[in-house]
Amino acid sequence: MEVSQSLRLFGGEEVLERLIAQGAEELGVSSFARAPTGLAALACARLGQRDGFAEPLTKLLDRLPLESIDDVARHGATLQRLGCRTLADVRRLPRGGIGRRFDNALLLALDRAYGLRPEGYAWVTLPETFSARLELPSRVDNAMGLMFGARRLLLQMTGWLAARQSGVTALTLAWRHDAMRSREVGDGGELPVRTAQATHNLEHLSRLLSENLARCTLQAPAGELVLHATEVAPLLEQSHSLVPNERIAGEAVEQVLERIEARLGQGRVLRPVLVEDHRLEHMHRWQPLKDKTASAKAQLVAGPQPTWMLRTPLQLDVQNNRPLYQGPLQLLLGPERVEGGWWHRVKDAHGQRNLVTVRDYWVALSPYAGALWVFQQRLPDDATASWYLHGIFA
Repeated sequence: MEVSQSLRLFGGEEVLERLIAQGAEELGVSSFARAPTGLAALACARLGQRDGFAEPLTKLLDRLPLESIDDVARHGATLQRLGCRTLADVRRLPRGGIGRRFDNALLLALDRAYGLRPEGYAWVTLPETFSARLELPSRVDNAMGLMFGARRLLLQMTGWLAARQSGVTALTLAWRHDAMRSREVGDGGELPVRTAQATHNLEHLSRLLSENLARCTLQAPAGELVLHATEVAPLLEQSHSLVPNERIAGEAVEQVLERIEARLGQGRVLRPVLVEDHRLEHMHRWQPLKDKTASAKAQLVAGPQPTWMLRTPLQLDVQNNRPLYQGPLQLLLGPERVEGGWWHRVKDAHGQRNLVTVRDYWVALSPYAGALWVFQQRLPDDATASWYLHGIFA
């Protein structure tokens, strides 16, 4: 990886090296190195020498063994019979004889490692799907112990998602039981996890997976993990501002709700969704967090709407044809006629019933309770219409 053009962006060479070291440790990379050329850095990493700038490049590479560069190691047996033990020994051989006896890849690799030719690499082609496997260093007896290896797999998956400019909406973590297990427990288990929105945020996915693993129980010790990205969607990233933004943004609401649902259980977290309806109590409904049903467009209502609505309308007393609630009510505004719901049928303990609404709403003023939202049932001419309190204006 060539990083010379990114040093200023990451705050300098030392800062970038610390970031790379931290990322390498999370991925389980045992060693890494830096050097003037890519092949030289790879050769140093294989030998555990981190700093390839400590001495001149030629002096550094000359003492390295043949196995440090792949195209040279491929002809290692023949080169050793010629008396070559290091890269310096190979370079002392006549170039014409090397070109005739070996393929051109050997000379090309040496020239690129020593900086005599420009380096060129084939483009990395990402797979269409993601599936990664990790063998655990030891047997894990509890589900939360799987997070060490699961985070390493999540880090690989988020890198794959970022490169594809995508986010995951569903993933599955599977584990394989150790060979020394009872036959009754089976080969392993799996844990599917869904997100409300496409994301490739490592910390959010780690917390979400941890909450789900906390509710799992391993039937036998696990020795291997497999992570699948089962559902992936394109992710539109927002452009960041060049002007420093001092506002500290907290965790997104969607991410907090997902973690709460993972802790409480599937279907325990509901969200309100707008419904296009004239009846105030039916202008929204509650649906599970993972339900993708979109809200209807919110339209302005002609009449005033109360701040607080009673779950069940309260029937009011009437005196001299005037409703009473902590004193006689003074009708200020109305009537606003609301009629609908002939299509709305529900089932309850008493069977199926129709939720048709035929009401005249008024804004009323109480001497002590303030502004109220009341309605009068529209009944046949020979019946007495009752008054009800339905809402309170704050």
